[in-house]
Amino acid sequence: MHGYYSVSQAAHKLGVCTETIRRWDNDGTLKATRNPTNNYRFYDEDSINKISFLRAVKAGNTEAHTHIHPKRKITSIELFAGAGGLALGMEWAGIDHLLLNEIDKYACQTLRTNRPEWNVVEGDISHIDFKPYKGKVDIVTGGFPCQTFSYAGKKMGFEDVRGTMFYEFARCIKETEPHIFIGENVRGLLNHDNGNTLKTMVRILEDLGYDVIKPQVLRAIHYKVPQKRERLIIVGVKKDSGLTFEYPKPQPNIYTLKDALKAGRLYTTDVPKSAGQEYPKRKKEILSLVPPGGYWRDLPVTLQKEYMMKSYYLGGGKTGMARRIAWDEPSLTLTCAPAQKQTERCHPDETRPFQVREYARIQTFPDEWKFAGSVGQQYKQIGNAVPVNFGYFLGQAVVQCLNAHCDIEQQKPAIYAAAQ
Repeated sequence: MHGYYSVSQAAHKLGVCTETIRRWDNDGTLKATRNPTNNYRFYDEDSINKISFLRAVKAGNTEAHTHIHPKRKITSIELFAGAGGLALGMEWAGIDHLLLNEIDKYACQTLRTNRPEWNVVEGDISHIDFKPYKGKVDIVTGGFPCQTFSYAGKKMGFEDVRGTMFYEFARCIKETEPHIFIGENVRGLLNHDNGNTLKTMVRILEDLGYDVIKPQVLRAIHYKVPQKRERLIIVGVKKDSGLTFEYPKPQPNIYTLKDALKAGRLYTTDVPKSAGQEYPKRKKEILSLVPPGGYWRDLPVTLQKEYMMKSYYLGGGKTGMARRIAWDEPSLTLTCAPAQKQTERCHPDETRPFQVREYARIQTFPDEWKFAGSVGQQYKQIGNAVPVNFGYFLGQAVVQCLNAHCDIEQQKPAIYAAAQ
């Protein structure tokens, strides 16, 4: 049975004030049902989800022609949730969150501030008992940190990886038995320990009763994200479930820094001003000479040597150093700090790092998504996040998979009857 929301609950759900809800009600945008006893307004879940989706379309955060609505309620548990990039994208795709776990207190504040209705469990994942959710969750997601495993020449199993965050991710899957799981990690996991780390992870997940789809590196720029970010995606579906998962298809358009920070294809307004770090005086003087799209090699040789120091004489392109992003290109991958020497991300016009809201736009967060903590903590949360639009397309792939399974289940009675 669908849920119902009061005016204040609907406002929280959609991230607007109660007066906006009443205005939408009066102009027919959001139709209320009246309680016959007290005449109070309330709104059904389908109407709320429809408005949420239309707002995302208006903000450029979904492709209206490709959106797939769930045929039934789809539930998730998200681990290592961070500031909510993946969770928000999954929500836009039509997925409901039963539980989100995160250990960082500022990220938890961010989640609770923006979605007070989410069940955010703060603290060490190893202390959470997931068994009460067995049979109640469709998908488990999480970007588990990758730690080195000690092989010592032996075949490792589930119990052998205790003490790692991957073990906790696998434990949640074992205790809840979801239909699907999605793990995401850095591209480097592919080659970690000559590929043995990933092979061990896949084998353990298969031993838990899942068919693991061949892991793929997906590029965020193919999913309406103005950023050259790559993530390794690991997907598994329950064995003998009949589920077929397909990775989301790349979208045709590539988005740039201009799309992120200026009104246009991704956002209806220019990026709002916000707090941000500044460069030290000498660093700013040097970076002011770098053209948009350029990096340290565009400086005079004397300044190259001053800025690069010993790195000047080492091999490699080091293209992230003294780098100024151009308006007509996607941003390089954002990091947890915007002014690190190895990974400069300088504004195209002004000689400064990207501000907090600029960082958030490059990760496709909506402007109303607030981040808790100091400016440094906010940069860290945004830099660690899964881009929201990327999460949306992953969520749509999950919805498509489970919708197809739903169709199969509905056809079974008819097939059975025809066989009698």
